[in-house]
Amino acid sequence: MDGHLLSDLPAEERPRERLERLGASALSTPELLAILLRTGVRGSSATAVGTRILEHFQGELEALATAPLEELQLLRGVGRAKAVGLAAAFELGRRLAASRLPPKISLTSPATVAEYLQTRFRQREQEEFHVLFLNAKHQVMAEECVTVGLKDRALVHAREVFRKAVRTGCLRVVLAHNHPSGDPRPSPEDVQLTQNLVEAGKVLDIRVLDHIVLGTRQGDPTGMGYFSFRQGRLMEGP
Repeated sequence: MDGHLLSDLPAEERPRERLERLGASALSTPELLAILLRTGVRGSSATAVGTRILEHFQGELEALATAPLEELQLLRGVGRAKAVGLAAAFELGRRLAASRLPPKISLTSPATVAEYLQTRFRQREQEEFHVLFLNAKHQVMAEECVTVGLKDRALVHAREVFRKAVRTGCLRVVLAHNHPSGDPRPSPEDVQLTQNLVEAGKVLDIRVLDHIVLGTRQGDPTGMGYFSFRQGRLMEGP
């Protein structure tokens, strides 16, 4: 479709009209991207721009969905406003996927915690430190991202980790962060941070049940894709 504008197409063949008539599932990925982009560039329709964007990421939608804004803005036909729109749309998709998990899921084992968190951390390029707040039945009451980009573990403060727990009266938390490298084995800094937070929790009478580090099955020598501090005996038993 290069060299043609969407306005050159019969109305029934334009992405927006096709979506209204057939539903979103009937459209190709470039067509869906065209709707988000809204307009193309001189000589190229929005669908053609969407096709080139997808080709830039070798057809990998996950790579596009997690691309930094700076990279998106460098693509011809995107720019700042469209890059922001794409990032927002993909983030909504991630949140929808996460929301489809049972709202009252019980996190009774490291494996269930890892499964619960996978959609949040998949393809993240920076480390994120999250806290899960649990009730007496180990059901998730709330979740909070405490910090992004863990270059210095000292930046994770106990007051940030436990502030919401104190405010809501939550007495049980699970700590979690990701290793974008894929290898979930904890670093010495991870171990020290966890020890510090466990001790801080004791002072506040808030129990740290576990610290889960998310990686990938390919990057994990055990093939599990995560590391549990409690399972790995780096935390005290129950």
